[in-house]
Amino acid sequence: MSILSKSQLLEFRNTTRVFSKSINESLSEFRKESQLGKTTIFLSHKHDELAELDSVISLLKKIGVNVYVDWLDSGMPKNTSGVTAARIKEKIVENKKFILLATEGSISSKWCNWELGLGDVNKYDKDIAIFPIRNDYENFSGSEYLQIYPRIEFVTKNSVLRKIGGYFDEGYYVITPTNNEGVSYYTKLQEWLTK
Repeated sequence: MSILSKSQLLEFRNTTRVFSKSINESLSEFRKESQLGKTTIFLSHKHDELAELDSVISLLKKIGVNVYVDWLDSGMPKNTSGVTAARIKEKIVENKKFILLATEGSISSKWCNWELGLGDVNKYDKDIAIFPIRNDYENFSGSEYLQIYPRIEFVTKNSVLRKIGGYFDEGYYVITPTNNEGVSYYTKLQEWLTK
């Protein structure tokens, strides 16, 4: 079990993406798909981290859910304003789940922290999660987030022993912060997304 590095996240993206398409073309396709079905996840992210965004959307789409990304919304004003903030508030409430793509950049972003605060008020604690991504060869600096919010991590085979015996299957899990008894609860990401 560990927080994914940027290179691990991009490696996943490279296994699922059509290489003849640029990141912008791939994100444009996600925009079209999002308009076809009911949106279920508000994905908070730093706008200039397109490769990471594309990777996480690919992962979530592979699970079969729809993802709302604010700047792919044709109803958003072209220039940031009070209307932008009101629309973001509306979309956070409207979507079933809230995920913060927690990179070093998004942790220091005023907008992402504002969105996380709105997600906290509207989704806490069963419908909100942090997806921490660390820079390669560095530790994740947003550890205080991991003490407050459930997080999404990849669990490798035979790495996490279950309290009832045996190990968790390999895959992505939503993991709760450790409670007063020192226990964290693991839910498969796909199961959490459909709850």
